[in-house]
Amino acid sequence: MKQGLLSWSHCPYPKPLSSPFSTTIKPRFPKPKSSTITVTLNSVDENLLTGRERRQMRNERRESKPAYNWKDDVETKLIKKPTKRYASWTEELNLDNLALLGEQWWVIRVSRVTGEETAERMARAMIRTFPSMDFKLYLPSVKIKKKLKSGIISVKPKPLFPGCVFLRVVLNKELHDFIRECDGVGGFIGSKVGNTKRQINLPRAVDEADIEAMLKQAKEEQDKADRAFEEEELKASEAKKNGAVDSPLVTQTKSGVRGRKAAAAGKSPSLKTGSTVRVLSGSFAGFSGTLKKLDKKTGLATVGFTLFGKETLADIDAKEITAEMN
Repeated sequence: MKQGLLSWSHCPYPKPLSSPFSTTIKPRFPKPKSSTITVTLNSVDENLLTGRERRQMRNERRESKPAYNWKDDVETKLIKKPTKRYASWTEELNLDNLALLGEQWWVIRVSRVTGEETAERMARAMIRTFPSMDFKLYLPSVKIKKKLKSGIISVKPKPLFPGCVFLRVVLNKELHDFIRECDGVGGFIGSKVGNTKRQINLPRAVDEADIEAMLKQAKEEQDKADRAFEEEELKASEAKKNGAVDSPLVTQTKSGVRGRKAAAAGKSPSLKTGSTVRVLSGSFAGFSGTLKKLDKKTGLATVGFTLFGKETLADIDAKEITAEMN
């Protein structure tokens, strides 16, 4: 029996067995599973951190932001100078350059009390001096209606912008100086231009959007005033139907309280067309006029008054007038 020695060496892996085939078996070992954990500052709940850690996080966020230097922005604005519209300051004072803007709306200052009269005088003067010039003059106002005791409806304009008149025209130096010299005109609304040597008030044009808003406001105010007048008329007619009429026994006048005889004097048969009558109460109390017409059905008398050299007719209640004794 033959005996042989077997050689042994320490090997961590067993050697593959020899086989008649060319394939070799490779051992497979499981790879360790590793998971990566990424933690950011934003994912951490700040409520669970201490005050010191929160301050540190805020400082890190500030440092991560790009720095802003306001001095650089100011320097760039100072370096880039705006382009001048005019070559010299004297050219800016030339009012003929306003004609290059074309037709624009301009605002003229006038008196608050006599603004409407000033606008009419200025319009007539412009028509006489510049007959071929096209212009529009607008004084925004609301017509307030009010019914007087005599039955006459008075219409009084209430300006929306007291002291301002709007003019649409191609403005130049000649027209500017002409308007400035009109009576009651205080000049154009604008801004001062020039330097210490010479300064003028350069008129400033009004935008079309502002004019449209002004026209819309005037229309709304006029509609509101008309509705208020209609409501007053309806209330007065309803009160008259319900019998709420002033008592004819006592009538309050400017001169005092008159009794039944004065109130009943309007029913005197001496009232005839063409006779001279005297008003006892109402808006024309104390005035004397000529009786033009007497309507017995409505109880109204048409009286003619001579005011400022012109005859004015007014419908007055027959109870408020009496015939004057010759």
